[in-house]
Amino acid sequence: MKKKIVAAVMALVMTLSMTACGAAGKGADSDVAYIKDKGTLIVGITDFAPMDYKDDNGNWIGFDADMAAKVADSLGVKVEFVEIDWDNKILELDNKSIDVVWNGMTLTNEVKSAMECTNAYLNNAQVVVVPVADADNCKTVEDVLGLKFAVESGSAGEQAAMENGFDYTSLTSQADAVMEVAAGTSGACIIDLLMAGAMVGKGTSYENLTHTVELTTEEYGIGCRKGSDLAAYINDELKKYYADGSMKTIAETYGVQDALVAQ
Repeated sequence: MKKKIVAAVMALVMTLSMTACGAAGKGADSDVAYIKDKGTLIVGITDFAPMDYKDDNGNWIGFDADMAAKVADSLGVKVEFVEIDWDNKILELDNKSIDVVWNGMTLTNEVKSAMECTNAYLNNAQVVVVPVADADNCKTVEDVLGLKFAVESGSAGEQAAMENGFDYTSLTSQADAVMEVAAGTSGACIIDLLMAGAMVGKGTSYENLTHTVELTTEEYGIGCRKGSDLAAYINDELKKYYADGSMKTIAETYGVQDALVAQ
């Protein structure tokens, strides 16, 4: 009888031990648990108005920055923004240098295969930016074929340049691409429509530039590590923010409300 009791106790201990290990393993594989435990949500970004950019005090603001801060608050952690090389965004995620890419990222097939992505939250397009003086002669793809373009390396704009057979130079950021056109070093650049609305034209820092040809239509999504539960968590939060109107309020702050995708 004593041996049976001892055997039963040992079996119970082993069962509890295996259950505990399974729970620990599940927690260890959870990005949400990992982020809560370390107390920070590290967001990979580039300088990209109106998504992520610095205010006069050096703080990161923008539609994506504000939304990321809101999600971090819901997790009970601080938000930290880290500027990344856009070409290395997947590597940065996998190395856990960042927890999420939240920077007006186009949901391309490459992105969706390499990351755990959220649902689309904004509509966008890739557009050609040229000097205002050249705009009347740059209304179609055929019109701009002879121009030298500047694009952001690894971006949807670079992909559009490749697909259209444009002569282009790849740079670190879309902002750098715009500066190339403003300086006359490049005849045109390809950037996101939402960025073009904030950066070029009347009332902006580049009043002598404008956007013309729309090369693509696309959607923005947020990227997490492949298999991460953070993407599903963010989806749930975005649904709440869309339903309660707070997502639209933030969008209106940065002039992107018309591009919102229903959650």
